Amino acid sequence: MKFFTFILCLIPAALIAQNENTLTVKVNGTEFQTQPRQVNMGSYAYFTANDPKPETMLRIWLGDFKGTAITESGTYLVIDAENPPSDKEIKAEEFYEKFKGYAAVRYVTETKSPRMSYHVGDSGNNGETIEVKNSGDGYIEIIFDLNLNGTHWKERKSATVVGGLGRLQNKMESKIISKSTGYDWNIDPEGNGYRKLNETDTIKLTEGSMKIKIN
Repeated sequence: MKFFTFILCLIPAALIAQNENTLTVKVNGTEFQTQPRQVNMGSYAYFTANDPKPETMLRIWLGDFKGTAITESGTYLVIDAENPPSDKEIKAEEFYEKFKGYAAVRYVTETKSPRMSYHVGDSGNNGETIEVKNSGDGYIEIIFDLNLNGTHWKERKSATVVGGLGRLQNKMESKIISKSTGYDWNIDPEGNGYRKLNETDTIKLTEGSMKIKIN
């Protein structure tokens, strides 16, 4: 637990404190409410909303057509973050004239604890859009109704066996950090000892509204 204690000491109290940000959305008809937060890394930024029971994360990224984070009012084209439209497509479809920029969305929820399996949803290139309202008072509202491409992930047996108690401890520490700070911590399954199952589905996000103070 020494590493966990060290990490918490590095996290500013402002990040752990409650805020006035709100998220409400129905996920396959079930209401999900929590307080989102903004994460900034240079010119890259995204908004993350997390809940510990079950451990769930909704992440929204907004950017211009070059990938730089923006929060201006307007309509944003929702894309597949791993396979965005090419420069040729952007020009041919006149995206510059139609949209303010791009948006990408990821949803992750734990389906077996502690982080044994996940249900993941990612936005695709389906012509969907997100509306952003920036009133100039330091807050923005993100309005969305989306269909995400759903996949299922399960921890590899080899990761469970080889990782042993150390892997279990790391997972529990990450869950506590996520719960304490409101920021998702090591929740993405790719490259973390999980395998993607063949099962696919659609995760429906409806009546989505995220209101958040921008940094």
